[in-house]
Order: sequence, then structure tokens, then C-alpha cells
Amino acid sequence: MSSQSAGRSPASSASIGAILAPLVAIIVGLFMVILDGTAVNVAIPKLQADFGSSLSLVQWTVTGYALAQAAVIPLAGWLSDRFGAKRIFLISVALFTIGSVLCALANSAEMLILFRVLQGLGGGVVMPISMAFVYRIAPPDKVGAVMGMMGIPILLAPALGPVLAGWLVDYVSWNWIFLINLPIGVIAVILGIRTLPNIERQSVASLDLLGIILAPLAFAALSYGVTEGASSWTSTKTLVGIIVGAAALILFIIVELTRKSPLLELRVFRSSNFTRGILVQWVSQFALFGTFFLVPLFLQQAHGYSAFKTGLIMLPQAIASGVFMPIGGKLSDRFGARPLVLSGMVFVVIAAILLSNISANDGYVMVMLPLVLLGAGMGLFMMPLNTHLIQSAPQNLVGRVTSLTNAAQQVVSSLAIATLTTISGNKMKDLLIEAKKQAPGVEEWTSAFSYTFFILIFIAVAGGILGLLLTKPKVDPNAEKSAEIHMMVG
Repeated sequence: MSSQSAGRSPASSASIGAILAPLVAIIVGLFMVILDGTAVNVAIPKLQADFGSSLSLVQWTVTGYALAQAAVIPLAGWLSDRFGAKRIFLISVALFTIGSVLCALANSAEMLILFRVLQGLGGGVVMPISMAFVYRIAPPDKVGAVMGMMGIPILLAPALGPVLAGWLVDYVSWNWIFLINLPIGVIAVILGIRTLPNIERQSVASLDLLGIILAPLAFAALSYGVTEGASSWTSTKTLVGIIVGAAALILFIIVELTRKSPLLELRVFRSSNFTRGILVQWVSQFALFGTFFLVPLFLQQAHGYSAFKTGLIMLPQAIASGVFMPIGGKLSDRFGARPLVLSGMVFVVIAAILLSNISANDGYVMVMLPLVLLGAGMGLFMMPLNTHLIQSAPQNLVGRVTSLTNAAQQVVSSLAIATLTTISGNKMKDLLIEAKKQAPGVEEWTSAFSYTFFILIFIAVAGGILGLLLTKPKVDPNAEKSAEIHMMVG
């Protein structure tokens, strides 16, 4: 939403009790979307087996979902201003729910990927619109308390997602990962219709249609090209994907820099401090999302763990992240982002080193320790780095920062999964040729994943080096206020 639409409504003077019903509707919808974002990772091996498909294809159930979210996140403010926040929230939750049911009914990997994209299109705008909605309806003196309540699903859902999905995969079926969203989505829509207030629409600028077309094309084609690199870096599919993606990306950058109202405000990169900060964020997210995807595969393929046990092993990472996030937020006010980024990256590097040295005979504790370190490191500098990015942006562009960073997060997630899956797949091919085998065994799985985690060490070290270059931005009180308003809309 625009800064104008982020202003207070007449109901602002109400108590928290008076807004509890609409708050519940928002939290239910938000929890469902965030939960599904981490749930599918532990089901990948089961999906491969049921569909008889390769990892390079099935991973698009995660990659396609992330890219779909990236495509619609920048549209959240425009859509809610143009058509009303309540209507867009309800449509988004309904679309996500319908997509979930269709995912459960999919009988091929290709169908599941298509329906996951539909899910992503619905879920992508739920988070930013939810945050903006809550900011509008919260009493002025209770904004912090209400936002704290919103933090519950944001922190709890990623922790519960792999555990719940693992249990459903092992004891029911993978279809229920998606079917469980049906009653939750229906409840969220009914509550939303009955309790969410109507917020007046706002005048909006013309929509950047060319940007909407070029951005998804660029990142989807690049992800496709990288994924096809697992078969051959010189194949026609690989080259077409990378060439089309690169061309679309160049055109997208040109278009966005010449538009008066661009889809993504790329002019913020004129701030060198902002550019260094977002590069650190991309590197850290590459390591984080790559690990989220690879570790469940490693545990199930190399160790033979069940999906449910895999989900439980992943749980401490989310808990550690939730514990260290408020600590990082408090320390950043005193020390700035740089020492926290460096400290967090040390944790991430150690985690990558430990993961790269795990053998097939190591117990689950040897996997949980680096995951806890990774979660702690990310939690320590995630909020300080977000604050740094907002404070480093030019004041007139500060309202567009969160939209850019949130969309970029989904793109980085998709590229991380595609790249690391390709690296792992190529290493596996080399190992099979060397061992003169047709199918991988435990040793091949372990060696391929260890090699991929070894690559992550250098990615994390690069993030630490970039972190050294961060300088504490000069804080403008007006920019701070603008950031407080605009960071609600993602």
C-alpha cells in the first residue's frame, strides 16, 4: 500500500480486544501460507518415488512456488490500493486454498508444479497485505503488541512445517500436506468476510506491465537453464534457458530504470552501502534456502531417515533462529549490522564445514548441531540487515525497499535450489562413472551432498567478506518514520 493507505483508520482507537476477530482471520491465513512454504521440502523424496521423476524436475515444486511468489509480491500494494485490501486478502487466501486442493489431486510432477505456481500466486501477497492490514487496524499505542502477535505464525510455522509434513508423508500420504489447507483456508475466508473492515481504495499509478512480464520470464528461464545444467551445460535446453533469462533480465533492468513507477525500484542500488548490504543478504539466503532443501534430501537418501524424523531433526534450526532473532534486533540498535553480520556468518561457515564433513555413519546429532548454528547465525543478523537496508536506501525510495528485498528473497531461493541441485547432480554422475555403478548407494549420496555443502563454505565466506565492507548508515528520522510505514507492505 502507499503511505497514504497506510494511515490510520477511524477504528484505530479500538482496543486489542475489539480487533481480535479480524486479527485471528489474518493470522489463520498467514499461518497457512507460511507453513506450506517449508512443508514440501521433506516430501521431495516421496514425490520422486510416487511420480517416478528426477530430482531436477521435482525440485520445481519448490522453485516454481518461490518464483510465483516473487512475481506477485511487488504487486501487493498496487492491488490493495486499487481493489481494496480486504478483497485482495480474501481472493489471495481463496486462490491459495484452491491451489492446495489441486496440488493434492495432481497425478504427475508436471501437474503438481503447475498447481504449486497457482499456490504461489495466491500466497505471495498474503504476507505484505496482512502486515499492512494489521498496521491499519491496530490501536496507535498497541502497534508493537499486535505486531508481536503477528510474529507468532511467522516464527512458528517454519518450525512446524517440516514436522507436520513429515508425519503426514509417513503416516497418511503426501497429498494431505495440501489437503490440510482446505479447512484452514475456508475458516480464514469466512472469518475474513465477517470480521475484516473495508478500507477505502486509493488512487494508483499505471501498472508496469512490461516489468510484470520480464521479471518472471528472466528468473524462471535462468532457473530452468541452471537446472538443465545437471544434464549438460552445453545442451540446447541449458543454453536457451540461460540466454533467454539473461536477455530478459537485461531488458527488465533497462525498463525499470526508465519507468516513472517501476515494478521494482532498482534506483536504490545507487547507494553503495545498500548494494553491499543486499549482496550480503542474497549470499546468506542462498546458503539458508539451499540448506533447507538439501538437508532433508540428505537425511532421507543417505541416512535412510523417515520424513517425520527428518522434520524433527530440522526443528532445532527454526527454534534457534527464533531465539536469536530478537537478540540480534536488540544488539543492532547499539552496534549496527556489521558486527552481527560477521558473527552470524562465522556461525554459518562453521555449520557449512560441519555439514561438508558428515559421513553416512554419523548420527542425527551431528546433523542437528550445524543446523542449530545455521539457524542461530541467520537469526542473529536477519533483522539487523533488514534495518540496515532500509536505513541505507535513498530517503525518497525507502518505501520501495521491502518490496524489492522480499521479491529478491524468493528469486534467490529458487536459484539456490536450482544451482545446488545441479552441483549435487553433476557430482553424483561423476561418482557413478568412477564407481561404475548405475544407481547411487549410501556412499555416493553422502559424497555428493558433502561436496555440495563444501561449496556452501565458500559462499558463506564471501558473505562474511562483504559484511566487512558494511558501514553504519546515517539515520534520518523522517526516513525512519517512512520505513516504519512502508515495511508493512513487503
